Amino acid sequence: MRHHLRSRGIVAVIPEPADKQGHRKPRGARGARPVGEYHDDYKGRNVVERGFNDTKQWWGLATRYGKLALTYRGGVVLRAITL
Repeated sequence: MRHHLRSRGIVAVIPEPADKQGHRKPRGARGARPVGEYHDDYKGRNVVERGFNDTKQWWGLATRYGKLALTYRGGVVLRAITL
């Protein structure tokens, strides 16, 4: 999966967990490269996730209660207006 993402030029923005770092370091060269961290990109990711979480607070959107695409889109637009 990571190879596919890297071949398309997509980089990881999630920092590597401390426990994974601890498991990787004793293995030396066999432990693979550490995942690069991009702090500015991660900050942007946080903003996007918070936006989705605000939207998902509305029960109708979180459960996809409106089955028609037109109804769902209307709910998304209404929620965006109220936010």
